[in-house]
Amino acid sequence: MENSSAMTYLDHLGEYAMRYVRAGQTLGLGTGRAAAAFIRALGGSRIEVRGVPTSNASAELAQSLGIEVVELRDVHRIDIDFDGADEVDPRLNLIKGNGGAMVREKIVAAASRRRIILVGDEKLVKRLGAHGNLPVEVVPFAEAFVARRIRALGMKPKLRLDAAGGDFITDNHNIILDCGVKEIRSPRRLEDELLNIPGVVGTGLFVGMATTVLVASQDGKVATLRPKR
Repeated sequence: MENSSAMTYLDHLGEYAMRYVRAGQTLGLGTGRAAAAFIRALGGSRIEVRGVPTSNASAELAQSLGIEVVELRDVHRIDIDFDGADEVDPRLNLIKGNGGAMVREKIVAAASRRRIILVGDEKLVKRLGAHGNLPVEVVPFAEAFVARRIRALGMKPKLRLDAAGGDFITDNHNIILDCGVKEIRSPRRLEDELLNIPGVVGTGLFVGMATTVLVASQDGKVATLRPKR
């Protein structure tokens, strides 16, 4: 459970992000605490939009708030994707996936004209990997094989478990290996190396995808970051 100060901080960030929303838009709805705060703000605004959720949890939340939910296959474009991140480096590269939805999040992000990332200032890092974890989604059949290949790359994979102690299963019916990492010097190269392993569905590395990052601090201020040209 989040404490009340954390909820206030996240809700403020969600409300702040509403300044980018216009009636009639189709929006990507991310997964996680910051994304949920945005979805709650969106529902409370009563602005008529359509949402393409990145997880079953986000779809259920949006529907409960009266937001029209549509499938990706039913839209020609997504105007803006709103999502959170677990780490953001100075080039606005991201690590995502603590919520387990990074594959759908990356698909929706790629289908969007703009990608606005909502984070607290504690998520800013000098290099990706500073928090020590990189999630990788894997076909269950390939778990042992992929884990060996990941270890050969110098990381320490560990199968993610759910609250009941069983395998955490994604909405895509796959598993997640949480890979212990040190600071990542070349995120794009590591992304390529991981995706070249048969059985890897996707990773939590989002390289060069963010168009805007909104960074909230505990004093209520929100900074706007954009990639350097």
